[in-house]
Amino acid sequence: PKGKGARPPEAYCIISSLACFGLFSKIFDEVEKRRQISMALIYPFMQKLREASFPAPGQTVEIKSFIPESGTEIIHLTRPLDSWLEHVNFCTLFDCLTDEEVLQVFAAAVLERRIIFIAEELGTLSQVLHAVAALLYPFTWQHTFISIVPEILIDVVMAPTPYLLGVQKRLLDLVTDQSDLLLVDLSKHKEKTFRVTIGDEDSILPPKLQAEILVALSQRKNVSDVEEVKKVEEVNRVVSEAFLHFFVRTVGHYTSYVKFTKEGAGVFEKRRFYKAIESKTIRHFVKKFMQTQMFDLFIQELEQQQPLGLQQGESKASWTTVTH
Repeated sequence: PKGKGARPPEAYCIISSLACFGLFSKIFDEVEKRRQISMALIYPFMQKLREASFPAPGQTVEIKSFIPESGTEIIHLTRPLDSWLEHVNFCTLFDCLTDEEVLQVFAAAVLERRIIFIAEELGTLSQVLHAVAALLYPFTWQHTFISIVPEILIDVVMAPTPYLLGVQKRLLDLVTDQSDLLLVDLSKHKEKTFRVTIGDEDSILPPKLQAEILVALSQRKNVSDVEEVKKVEEVNRVVSEAFLHFFVRTVGHYTSYVKFTKEGAGVFEKRRFYKAIESKTIRHFVKKFMQTQMFDLFIQELEQQQPLGLQQGESKASWTTVTH
């Protein structure tokens, strides 16, 4: 805060299970605007927020807030219909890694392995980790995710469970003695990208589907001359569709193998689902993917839905769009 003498820094934090980054950013802007006038103005605004119900996807909530000399303001807070790409910039990921290297990182993430990214810049780590997690859509990373690991928590790299971690390069010596993981260097002047590997990252995904993803990703080159905001949006569209199409090709037939009882309970016919895959290479991949927690929880949520809800579900709608 402004003032004379030593002043401790202030931090405002929103803790939420929902990734509505744009909505939260607007709240922070409003908080900061009031903080510049008086700390006392923050509390009435926050109380109004608490009294209002959190908007449903695609809906807007109005908050009335009084500011001296400005009068009563009406603040519109809109929750996006689908926020999975709202905070993602795939450009940073592809600035740091080649298309083939991104595929290897994606392959390791799909099988829920331990992955550490290192870079000098905090922003690079944060953007790349969020981008990698977004590649898994409509599945969700279910394990430890720390976009920037502080030095005091560096022991988390010793965990035997899956993780996605971002570590500043100055702490590299504290993580290089780890094995059985993928250690990815995002630095501009690096000797090599993968400092530690398991060794099979380039053979996890079916070869034909790898080739299809690479062809789809090559379309990014067509958006190099547009303005930055539109470039990010177009790159995000091209990249997200390429990887979403991969899931459609491998497990997109899942809806045909969820049977609902008269009571509305869903049962996933795992064996029939697996046997329906004609390609041996795809079947080999899916057999491994079915053992992941992200696939298991995705199916559990599906089984708990009502048949009508299934037809209207966000993931189903997204997959149908890509298929068409």
